[in-house]
Amino acid sequence: MIEETRRLVLVFGLGGFAGALAGRALDPLMGELAAEFQTPHAQVALLASAFTLPYALVQPVLGPMGDAFGKRRVIGLCLAALALMLAACALAPGLDSLFVARIAAGLAAGGIFPLTLALFGDRVAMEQRQLAISRFLACAILGQLAGGAVSGLVSPWIGWRGVMAFCALMAALSAAVVALDARRAPGAAPPGRLPGLAEILRRYGGILRNRAAQPLFLGVLLEGMLVFGPFPFFSELLGGDGHGTRNAGLAVAGFGLGGFGYTLLAPLLLRHLGQARMMRLAGACVLLGLASLAAAASDPRIGIAGSLLIGLGFFMLHNSIQTRVTEVAPGARGSAVALHAFCYFLGQAVGPALFGLGQAAAGTGPALLGSGLGVLAIAYWLSRRRMG
Repeated sequence: MIEETRRLVLVFGLGGFAGALAGRALDPLMGELAAEFQTPHAQVALLASAFTLPYALVQPVLGPMGDAFGKRRVIGLCLAALALMLAACALAPGLDSLFVARIAAGLAAGGIFPLTLALFGDRVAMEQRQLAISRFLACAILGQLAGGAVSGLVSPWIGWRGVMAFCALMAALSAAVVALDARRAPGAAPPGRLPGLAEILRRYGGILRNRAAQPLFLGVLLEGMLVFGPFPFFSELLGGDGHGTRNAGLAVAGFGLGGFGYTLLAPLLLRHLGQARMMRLAGACVLLGLASLAAAASDPRIGIAGSLLIGLGFFMLHNSIQTRVTEVAPGARGSAVALHAFCYFLGQAVGPALFGLGQAAAGTGPALLGSGLGVLAIAYWLSRRRMG
């Protein structure tokens, strides 16, 4: 990996860490929040959607802003805003105000990960891009690990408010690093003009008419919905031994460890399997992992182990989709990646509600197995389509 690419990974990887940390830190703490606010678990679990839905909805705005004003500048501003909103979460006096602050944090976080992918698309050659993105993913995965294992394990001592305060500190540090990098290595001047609504709509219309892009956007929406739907229910699914919060934290951490394993294996997998066969393997891993969760009622350790497979398979598939998306509209890369992120996080946002409905209608096991089979079908379908 060349020096410039390594610098990009280091500088923006911290922002990826902070954004992922903010997004996942409350997942293992839903049981604690439900008890503190005396609210049903299913209602408190919507705090996950309160972050991801605004994250998705703001994408059509932030993508063109990144193209117009510079991706690095918008990323830095979003990190600073995220730090403020996470501090507001830590200080929230009640559940309603926590929902409001969580929504604002999701809006701010929306400009970090997608615009970084677009920035890599601008600055990293295609032959190095999937590897570079996988390294950036490793940083985000570490954030998920911290958001899962660390928040679940340390909350008995510092509480969920302390967890949110730590997230705010990491976002502020990331914003400072991006600002210092902008001073040290200023990039080319962006256009500096936000296009009008008609131009933005024409741009998105052109991207959506691209036949190479359509399956990627649909696939990533379904992927986000099916993989992340069960996440807010982990403490319930893995609570058979009376330690649901701890086990949920370990499962989220296991998911991250599986993804981190992918980032280490990515060069080997790409070299020996190629992207298409790797995507099919990814779908099989997710199916096996979700099946393990379905069998975890008697022994939560089975589900925690299965979360490793879910993480390995998810990141294997998702990284392949991300790499393809960076090439569907080279002239409007920020907008294309933002649309991809919109679909992905829209899937994440509706996933918990749909999984809850499926669980109520068919039971936990069928809901989990149906999700796994859906991911396998998506992986096989996309793997048969040519890139570009």
